[in-house]
Amino acid sequence: MLSERRLEVLRAIVQDYVGTEEPVGSKALTERHSLGVSPATVRNDMAVLEDEGFIAQPHTSAGRIPTDKGYRLFVDKLAGVKPLSSPERRAIQNFLDGAVDLDDVVGRTVRLLAQLTRQVAVVQYPSLTRSTVRHVELLSLAPARLMLVLITDTGRVEQRMIDCPAPFGDTSLADLRARLNSRVVGRRFADVPRLVQDLPESFESEDRGTVSTVLSVLLETLVEETEERLIIGGTSNLTRFGHDFPVMIRPVLEALEEQVVLLKLLGEATDSGMTVRIGHENAHEGLNATSVVAVGYGSGDEAVAKLGVVGPTRMDYPGTMGAVRAVARYVGQILAES
Repeated sequence: MLSERRLEVLRAIVQDYVGTEEPVGSKALTERHSLGVSPATVRNDMAVLEDEGFIAQPHTSAGRIPTDKGYRLFVDKLAGVKPLSSPERRAIQNFLDGAVDLDDVVGRTVRLLAQLTRQVAVVQYPSLTRSTVRHVELLSLAPARLMLVLITDTGRVEQRMIDCPAPFGDTSLADLRARLNSRVVGRRFADVPRLVQDLPESFESEDRGTVSTVLSVLLETLVEETEERLIIGGTSNLTRFGHDFPVMIRPVLEALEEQVVLLKLLGEATDSGMTVRIGHENAHEGLNATSVVAVGYGSGDEAVAKLGVVGPTRMDYPGTMGAVRAVARYVGQILAES
């Protein structure tokens, strides 16, 4: 266990290195921070931190820089989440309140996160597997052709055309719409098949074929749309950090192009807590020089998706964590009110 003083020295090293981009020496630490001890004592503390693997000495400098292990301890023990200012909070709310639909919400969110953090922003669409049904609309396009519109609690809208085996009258259509909504509204997608399986039997024999066809299309929609979708923005921000990546920036960019990699980075959406993965904690080799800050968002207590940022390990963790958490909270409010 490190002493409180050595934890303070580590915190100061992280703050200075993130702020200046320069390796930190003991003299600079005692000048910039009220550590209450001499430079010699700080040098001794830095030697212990280096022996323990929390800081390292770049071969070209007399100063020290944090390691992945040092950043990890900083995030776990030393970094408070920096709250956003009132103007920042108002700017987030005003920007997101202008969204007209779910695609617009996601698009605005990714741009906002990239601007606030000056990192690469990643926003996952709300997953249908964790959604509930808000409404099912059935519209007649022709005597034997319908449109099915599925609306989720997160504002996602899916449309399907249905060719019926026989003409379907307006009265039957209204009856089906009412019965269907009475069974599935407010229910999870996973529960829908069980809830509607006996519905065709409650209709006249000449309508059962069409009812079965409608249900088949509805259930196919639930299955088809379980694939996770996400959007990425602010990739150009990485060019500001070229010197933070030991070899070149290309492996990072290539990793960010792989959706499966990004989904693993964000983690399971059911976990609404904040996760911070630093450097080699990221399994993908191309992202070993990056850190990921992610958090769940949703319209209720349970997260329906995740959002976050990817940047170099030399990151303003308190500020980034505060921005990510604040944006997730506002997006959740918008989904709840939509």
